[in-house]
Amino acid sequence: MSAIRYEHIKTCAQTGARLGRVHTPHGSFDTPAFMPVGTLATVKTMSPEELEQMGAGIILSNTYHLWLRPGTDIIREAGGLHRFMNWSHPILTDSGGFQVFSLSDFREILEEGVHFRNHLNGEKLFLSPEKAMEIQNILGADIMMAFDECPPYPASHEYMKASVERTSRWAERCLEAHQRPNDQGLFGIVQGGEYEDLRALSARHLTSLDFPGYAIGGLSVGEPKDMMNRVLEETTPLLPANKPRYLMGVGSPDSLVDGAIRGIDMFDCVLPTRIARNGTCMTSQGRLVVRNAKFKADFRPIDEACDCHTCRNYSRAYIRHLIKCDETFGFRLTTYHNLYFLLKLMHQVREAIKEDRLLDFKESFFEAYGFNQPDAKNF
Repeated sequence: MSAIRYEHIKTCAQTGARLGRVHTPHGSFDTPAFMPVGTLATVKTMSPEELEQMGAGIILSNTYHLWLRPGTDIIREAGGLHRFMNWSHPILTDSGGFQVFSLSDFREILEEGVHFRNHLNGEKLFLSPEKAMEIQNILGADIMMAFDECPPYPASHEYMKASVERTSRWAERCLEAHQRPNDQGLFGIVQGGEYEDLRALSARHLTSLDFPGYAIGGLSVGEPKDMMNRVLEETTPLLPANKPRYLMGVGSPDSLVDGAIRGIDMFDCVLPTRIARNGTCMTSQGRLVVRNAKFKADFRPIDEACDCHTCRNYSRAYIRHLIKCDETFGFRLTTYHNLYFLLKLMHQVREAIKEDRLLDFKESFFEAYGFNQPDAKNF
């Protein structure tokens, strides 16, 4: 029996977006859902209690980084990742593949796996499908990701085809190596870049392996937004309707709405926490850089339409002062706001699906945010 079960609740008559619920060993969460990223067993500057308060149903942690620090021995001794970080709700761990391909200056991709160097100290390391499963089985996340190759964008059709075929072979090895299928669900990752035929090839092979869920990888890596939407329109219908669909590494507000319209259930991204540390905030009226000088004596909240803890208690002027002085509390306040904003946005998306008005919601949200403007500032 699979550790993960998807419950379909409703399809939006206006768009075809789906409202659902994913059931895991550590509880259930409603979809479409945004997952805050806790790379090193913490969402930067946030406590687990704050994440609960703002309505996070699931968070993501990173296999590669936790393998290096603190190491699997410590997390095993702690009783698994949930106990180690005091988070009792669902956790998803990625396979470490993206970090291997993005952080290491040196890497050698072989059929057996990838030889690369530790980005912290240059030590030689090796990660394979079997090793990625071993680490994730120790971490104990509710949802694990298969080890895949993350090709660069752009890549030739020839290179991408070989990469997709390797990812499929690695997916089979991940399934064979997975030791805890009854309490950890393993998702396959559809690759193929911008190429419709290769996305179809990847989806066809992976769905034949009957994973409990499926991710679409290799997007939001520099390609235009219209290309990402086209790939989703072509790929999402190829995935099983009775299983969760996860778009990896996507977190801008417009892409969350566009992804939900195209049938995606789960999203994650470091974007809201990363830009928060630069003083950039997501608001109902668009992007706001609170560290800018014009907010020096602005005593309004970051977003007058927001009811988060930050906006109910602190002004732009105060938050700007903290960030300009490099005070951690300022970064905490902007991080709280950005995460709350995206989690609330997903709640609004779910309500719009429930009421068959997601397209109307998109139009009003995009208009207020400024996404409809030709010179709109995105993230």
